[in-house]
Amino acid sequence: MAFLSAALDRVKPSATIAVTDKARALKAAGRNVIGLGAGEPDFDTPANIKLAAIHAIEAGKTKYTDVGGIPELKEAIINKFARENGLTYKPNQVIVGTGGKQVLYNALMATINPGDEVIIPAPYWVSYPEMVALAGGESVPVVCPASTGFKLRPEDLEKAITPKTKWVILCSPSNPTGSAYTKSELKAITDVLVRHPHVWVMTDDMYEHLVYDDFVFTTAAQVEPSLYDRTLTVNGVSKAYCMTGWRIGYAGGPAQLIKAMATIQSQSTSNPSSIAQWASVEALNGPQDFIAANNKVFKERRDLVVSMLNQASGIECPRPEGAFYVYPSCAGTIGKKAPSGKLIDNDEAFVTELLESEGVAVVQGSAFGLGPAFRISYATKTSDLEDACKRIQRFCGNLR
Repeated sequence: MAFLSAALDRVKPSATIAVTDKARALKAAGRNVIGLGAGEPDFDTPANIKLAAIHAIEAGKTKYTDVGGIPELKEAIINKFARENGLTYKPNQVIVGTGGKQVLYNALMATINPGDEVIIPAPYWVSYPEMVALAGGESVPVVCPASTGFKLRPEDLEKAITPKTKWVILCSPSNPTGSAYTKSELKAITDVLVRHPHVWVMTDDMYEHLVYDDFVFTTAAQVEPSLYDRTLTVNGVSKAYCMTGWRIGYAGGPAQLIKAMATIQSQSTSNPSSIAQWASVEALNGPQDFIAANNKVFKERRDLVVSMLNQASGIECPRPEGAFYVYPSCAGTIGKKAPSGKLIDNDEAFVTELLESEGVAVVQGSAFGLGPAFRISYATKTSDLEDACKRIQRFCGNLR
């Protein structure tokens, strides 16, 4: 349609949202569907956080706020960065957005010029390359296969850097794989970046607290302080605090970049929800013990899913260090036929036939830049996960 912007030609709809919507539609039509597509904890927002929001409403804290966040939330974020990451920021170095996605988008819109390159390790969150494209930049995906733990190797990063490189995006623990960089692995990456002073670092730390097996989280500016002045450290309350619908993300970084991001935000959404901001103050300042309790359940689910998927014919599922995703290969199923007669010729065909025949909704790996594979979110009740894995085993066993 000629009326629509040509910019739409550069982007694709979110595959994760698409599969979630399709699962909802099938459920509404009466199908027995287990949706494993959404990256959303099934735990409720903790009561103290909900109460803080109620108190904010009752106190009339329902007006516009500063574009980049209320001072109380900025202070809570500054304290969080100091307490948990050893990073020191001032209020003019912190911004609050409507979810982590807006923070990332604002940063790219504020910095990318036509032809600028952004290095994105693959598999990647589906939105990274689309946001780069909307900003007028060029994504440079660097394939990180299962043999590297789905992690970017320093030598591969070195090869990908050009004079046009503006950003490298690092997500640890990763969406979609759950892989996470150890301190030494991250140091090897930052050593490369130190040698290329024109390259900035965007760290998506949204899954920081969702790590297992005594894994210790670190972030780039913490590991290599000399990168502090060209690192945007992005985080939010969505995942660890079970606040996906509250839509609060935040970042710390150089004041000039933060100011530019606030300018973008001032002309798009303006301030995030005042009520969600006050709830987030309580989230960051209040009790944190529920995170460990939730992680215990997530770890049990991870181990269950990894074990059951590795018992499915043609499936290989690595065990991730964090987040609430697994990213199994379905290479062993490619070329086979389903009982319906349909050929499984790629991972999209695999996930489509799995949904149609067994009512299990997962997302194809090709949407994340590396297939043949699929992503499962195990942030759903354990009984559903067990049922879904049995269905996947049956589906794979029936391929010929």
